[in-house]
Amino acid sequence: MFLGLDLGTSGIKGLLIDDGQTIIGQATAPLTVSRPQSGWSEQAPADWITACEAVFSALGQAHDLSTLKGIGLSGQMHGATLLDRADNVLRPCILWNDTRAAAEAEMLDGDPQFQRIAGNIVFPGFTAPKLVWAANHEPALFAKVAKVLLPKDYLRLWLTGAHVSEMSDAAGTAWLDVAARDWSDDLLAETGLTREHMPTLVEGSAPSGTLRDTLADRFGLPKGIIVAGGGGDNAASAIGMGCLEEGQAFASLGTSGVLFAANDAYRPNPASAVHTFCHAAPDRWHQMGVILAATDALNWFAKVAGSDAQALTAPLGPLQAPGRALFLPYLGGERTPHNDAGARGAMIGLDHADDASTLARAVMEGVAFAFADCRDALAAAGTTLERVTAVGGGSKSEYWCAVLASTLGIPVDLPEAGDFGGAFGAARLGLCAATGADVADVATAPKIARTIKPDAELITAFADKHQTFKAAYTALKEF
Repeated sequence: MFLGLDLGTSGIKGLLIDDGQTIIGQATAPLTVSRPQSGWSEQAPADWITACEAVFSALGQAHDLSTLKGIGLSGQMHGATLLDRADNVLRPCILWNDTRAAAEAEMLDGDPQFQRIAGNIVFPGFTAPKLVWAANHEPALFAKVAKVLLPKDYLRLWLTGAHVSEMSDAAGTAWLDVAARDWSDDLLAETGLTREHMPTLVEGSAPSGTLRDTLADRFGLPKGIIVAGGGGDNAASAIGMGCLEEGQAFASLGTSGVLFAANDAYRPNPASAVHTFCHAAPDRWHQMGVILAATDALNWFAKVAGSDAQALTAPLGPLQAPGRALFLPYLGGERTPHNDAGARGAMIGLDHADDASTLARAVMEGVAFAFADCRDALAAAGTTLERVTAVGGGSKSEYWCAVLASTLGIPVDLPEAGDFGGAFGAARLGLCAATGADVADVATAPKIARTIKPDAELITAFADKHQTFKAAYTALKEF
């Protein structure tokens, strides 16, 4: 038996698989986000531990965990968890969707060695500019920083007592030499840090430590459980999806939106604002276009409309041509392709005939157009997509997947019912670390239940509206 733990922004999920990778149990515990100022997004690391304890307790009540052999970790990326020499948390973790460090990111990005070594634009949400922000705005606290951990790696510290990370998550800090798969001393020095501030690195499928005996006793687990390196949330999801080889890709309609493509070589192109990171499997990399609000945008609109997303989208029937209303989903800035922390959302082209349902459709279309921007950025970075598999909560809407297919102009595959996300990928990595199995043999792709093809009669309409979408961003940028 193997356990995957996925530390998300809205909760922690634990998923159990057996030796044949059949899912045999799962449990979740919620988390909340604090937004003390505009553009800020924080969580208390202690809440992650409390939630993880709840997941362990729930799984232990429902299942006999005496045969658990391995644990894998997946988690939200880029968070800055700052610890002192006694591993005490110095402040709330600054999360991936926090944009307070925009000025610091711009400053670091102006140093050519960051893009040259890290292979990416230094985005405000990355970890490195957050430490520069802390040095500038909380100098007394910054002076106490002994370790910087990513969120899932703080969870690992609680589980194992070890300061360890892995390549896929570390690649999102702007401190990693992504080609060499190692910390860059030069980049660390530019932010006032050294290698001593960083966790050691392992590959995602390799052991990172063993579960503390005290936790094993507390939750009725066997001694010596291996904890795998794991992966950042998207890389772990790719392991769950079996997305390892060149040409394999998926579109994640989650809180954020991700267009993810596996690569068999390191091919950075920072100018495209595409993320080029190490994969959670050895000797593999990946590229992804990232938008900050996907289902988050629809849930925001549903809240404003006093409804819920399912109720708003239920009346939608067969795919329609894009409506007049146009939505820009930049509720908290944007990454690909704009790298614009100041971008904000807009709804334009409204009409008396519009109601909550038609505006919800405009939101879904706007998110799809943002995905098309990511498609174009990936193409500029040398990756052309022939088809994608849709995952995430938004993929449960066939209408949204149909919009995505006709906007991207490629087939969208829907996997058979099942959970192929970060927790499942983490469990697979736990299996590899505990048994020595090759991740390429373990991470098989799910069976496809059906494929949604682009509507030949509507492709041009969606392509034209995408051009309007891009022009609207340019026109409203100074608003």
